[in-house]
Amino acid sequence: MSAEREIILVVDFGSQYTHLIARRVRELGVYSKIVFPEITIPEIKKLSPKGIILSGGPKSVYEKDSLNIGDEVFDYLVEKEIPILGICYGYQLIAYKMGGNVKREQRKEYGVANVEILDSEGIFKDLERKEIVWMSHSDQVFEIPPNFVVTSKTDTSPIAAFRNNSKTIYGLQWHPEVVHTKNGNKILSNFVYNVCNCEGTWNLSNFIEETVKNIKNKIGNGNAVIALSGGVDSSVAAAITEKAIGNRLYAVFVDHGLLRKGEAELVSKAFSNHNINFKKINAKDRFFKKLDSITDPEKKRMIIGEEFIRIFEEEARKIGADFLVQGTIYPDVIESGRSQHADTIKSHHNVGGLPESISFKEIIEPLRDLYKDEVREVGRKLGLPKKIIDQYPFPGPGLAVRITGPVTEENIKICRDASAIVEEELEKASIENIWQAFAVTLEDRVVGVVGDQRKFGRIVGLRIVESQDAMTANFKKLPWDLLENISTRITNEIPEVVSVAYFISHKPPQTIEPC
Repeated sequence: MSAEREIILVVDFGSQYTHLIARRVRELGVYSKIVFPEITIPEIKKLSPKGIILSGGPKSVYEKDSLNIGDEVFDYLVEKEIPILGICYGYQLIAYKMGGNVKREQRKEYGVANVEILDSEGIFKDLERKEIVWMSHSDQVFEIPPNFVVTSKTDTSPIAAFRNNSKTIYGLQWHPEVVHTKNGNKILSNFVYNVCNCEGTWNLSNFIEETVKNIKNKIGNGNAVIALSGGVDSSVAAAITEKAIGNRLYAVFVDHGLLRKGEAELVSKAFSNHNINFKKINAKDRFFKKLDSITDPEKKRMIIGEEFIRIFEEEARKIGADFLVQGTIYPDVIESGRSQHADTIKSHHNVGGLPESISFKEIIEPLRDLYKDEVREVGRKLGLPKKIIDQYPFPGPGLAVRITGPVTEENIKICRDASAIVEEELEKASIENIWQAFAVTLEDRVVGVVGDQRKFGRIVGLRIVESQDAMTANFKKLPWDLLENISTRITNEIPEVVSVAYFISHKPPQTIEPC
């Protein structure tokens, strides 16, 4: 990170939304960095932040094992008048540490709420008197600290936000970082620019320049292997690493038999003539043998993650490469529980699925601080083809985690063919704003009627969502005739399937990938 870069620190208290806060700040043109509650005064001095945001979290401030920023650190921030914004748990923590009163509500408030803005200064500048926001909390501030004023309220909460008299400390009960808060970005912008006095000097062009420099410094004159899947993340990681070390990058594409229809041919065509060393490994039998009879999705991820690494190690030994490059991005890290205080939602093969023993000198993850839309923008700046940049995300473990049963030829074929039909019909209908679209092969059977005969057949589930960053998502409200076309094609063209279902759950509570 450049010494002159202005920075907002986001203290992570274990909320899955923490990284959304960091992303929103970066969207505003200011670099953000996730730090943990254990951060020290020397670390803060070294980073020299323009402001601090305290994230939400699952605990109560009164719980014995609740996360807490050190008193001396908090006092230092207050003394130096480094602007602080507390969100949800962070808001309650400010009240708790500064002499207010926080209590547990009998009922958790979760969902859209209407707040009344009582003070239009600071973070609420240019907002309407009535605002739509997203609440998600159990505790509530019942009494503000001395020298604070209440700045908003709801019908059920007389204290929904506050600030101190010097206008350097702010707190919100709701979450401005989620899209459900109508003017959440405006609130964060007011904090970043009006309270922290940032200028907005960070952009993805700077990111590319600094990342290329970092990769050069790490790899030096050595060789590196990249785990190339042909997806957005690994392709962008390959492009940015190639910019750093050129033809000393070896792209290994592993066909584990779990790819989308026609994907192996597409990737081979796209990268075989690229300015990197491209090699395709046919490893279907190897993976299917390892996955035989395995149904638990976490075990599948672990097995696939380890097998990938072993193949990359084998190839690296042949060319003398000490470094492995991966297209890991922020959501991979978050959902694998590698954010220090976050729960593991599901392990990703390139993060939580990595084996403990790895022979590489270092794993380089140039994109691990970016979200998917940021990765796509970096890809555009690097000149990658639109077909690669705008494709639907695809998990590294492939179709293995889009079937609820064991990895068999039948299960994979059903999933592959049904997903191809989904993509073809969506493209034909020119449906826009889709983040991800695919089919899931369910292990349950239901009774169907085919050719006037009873058939105990398979079920396919459809997962089609819209999202901005994959941290939250809404199921896509498709036209009924389109869903009917997809269902009819699947049941007509895939003999084993007699029923098609549509997932109509958002994220949260469901994840985008059902398995």
